[in-house]
Amino acid sequence: MSTKTILSVTERRKALENLYPIWPRDTIAKHFEKSCREYKDRPYIYINEEELTYGEIWDLAVQYAKAFMKLGVKRRDHIAVLMNNDSTYPSLMIASSMVGAVFIPINAMLTKGELGYIVSQSDTQYLLVQQKVKDKHHAEVIEELLDTPEFRENSQLEKVVCIPTDEKDSIDKRFLLWDDFLKGADTVSDKEFQQRWNESRYPDEVAIIMYTSGSTGNPKGVMLTDDMLLRAGYATCMSRAIEDGRVTFAPLPFYHCFAIIEAIFAMSFVGGSFISALGSSPLQSLQLMEKYKANDYLCVPSTLVPLLNHPRVSEFDLSSLFAMWCGAAPAPVPVWQKAMDVLGLTEIITGYGQTEVSSSGVTTEIGDPLERISTRVGRPKLGGSSSVPEFNGSNVQYKTIDPDTRKTLPAGSIGELVVRGNTVTHGYYKKPEETASVIDKDGWLRTGDVGKIDENGYIQLLGRSKEMYKVSGELVSPREVEVVISEHPAVSQVNVIGVHDSLTTEIGAAFIELKLDESCTRRDIIEWCSSRLAKFKIPRHVWFVKVSEWPMTSTGKVQKFRLKDIAKERLAK
Repeated sequence: MSTKTILSVTERRKALENLYPIWPRDTIAKHFEKSCREYKDRPYIYINEEELTYGEIWDLAVQYAKAFMKLGVKRRDHIAVLMNNDSTYPSLMIASSMVGAVFIPINAMLTKGELGYIVSQSDTQYLLVQQKVKDKHHAEVIEELLDTPEFRENSQLEKVVCIPTDEKDSIDKRFLLWDDFLKGADTVSDKEFQQRWNESRYPDEVAIIMYTSGSTGNPKGVMLTDDMLLRAGYATCMSRAIEDGRVTFAPLPFYHCFAIIEAIFAMSFVGGSFISALGSSPLQSLQLMEKYKANDYLCVPSTLVPLLNHPRVSEFDLSSLFAMWCGAAPAPVPVWQKAMDVLGLTEIITGYGQTEVSSSGVTTEIGDPLERISTRVGRPKLGGSSSVPEFNGSNVQYKTIDPDTRKTLPAGSIGELVVRGNTVTHGYYKKPEETASVIDKDGWLRTGDVGKIDENGYIQLLGRSKEMYKVSGELVSPREVEVVISEHPAVSQVNVIGVHDSLTTEIGAAFIELKLDESCTRRDIIEWCSSRLAKFKIPRHVWFVKVSEWPMTSTGKVQKFRLKDIAKERLAK
């Protein structure tokens, strides 16, 4: 049993309602100003052996905001951040809100071509880049992009701030070094800063553009306002009945909406803290949860299972741990049962959503039976004062439609899930056609997922109507992978599908037809992809087929559903 005294779910939700009896409609910066004043001396983030309080997070945000102003950032300018999880990250997000800019978190696993596309397409004017993230030499990649005429022609990039991580490597003279960026703050007065912040307090402007894989191959920038993001974070608190001062272990990337909403924002409503340890091993995760007395664990099945199976798991004092959210992919009942038995959990949930819905739209209820948690992804989150009254106290509403006619289906029918509400994006940045194809005149957004809604309002996912698949929670567009492989000189035709994988839930499988008299191996294809695609997008399975082996429609299109059957047979062997 947890050593932390936990009030009942009802009492905790009541406390949250008392904190926010009327929804305040704040910007990110205004919200954090209140939280950082209220919880000034409490720890907010534990990361890389550092501990920062709410007060310290706020002071850094003010410094960064002034430095942005000195750099030349104007209201509605675009600031992109390309870095690993870092103690500066939350403060940079707050600072961007203070100066009225748009914050663009970029996936640190992407390759040069992917980065070039996002920096250009997003109209990023100011880029903060960590010199090196693991094996990714990001500063070098940005240098190369700046030397490319096509990138210079299509990009709005004005200034790059580089955070050095390796003293041996020289840094391009075109980059402003982090320390020099910070010194710029000293030249901006409090009065100038306050005036800018006063001009930047409209919560319905776009605050963050978050990139997600698109079915057409290129990622799409999901536009989210301050108000959407904050409502989503507060709804997480209500749904999970998050108590005052909760400590959450969140080994998730900061460039992903799961970490931003469920940790960075959610904890700020209750004066809670979170432990960040991206890429930590099961052993390190156990050590950190013990050290900081974690109450809560945010995870995906591919990180949870190795932790539960670690031979030393029973040696750690996890008596403070009682809650867990395991999302991004389904897990069978025995995994949930083992989590309860091994970690001593009393409150476990799963959920479902997407970047377009500001992270999670639905969660299961605390206390739901394990059978329901393993077969359902939840029902719309409780929103308290942030909710839409017509949506039964939630921020969002789901229904199923016929994917071809878009007509609403009767309750309980299997169809494509669509969602609307006050945390749902209004569209993709500079992609009016893609926006119009997924969001109708009444604000219903097509999720691309097939499912049904049961008599209790719980969603059961049955697959995706689009051909996307998820590798450890990361969405992959087959089209994007196909384009890369088709550029290999030996390849005539390629089709990529997602297939089941016990560790990552799904993984890519490529069917390839070679050009006449050309030869190629699986290793050749993997090596070709490795410099052009993020690691999670590279297909694990590569099968070569003859022209006569493609399953075709009468109109000459490859039937991907039949490729899935062929893949199943091959994997079974």
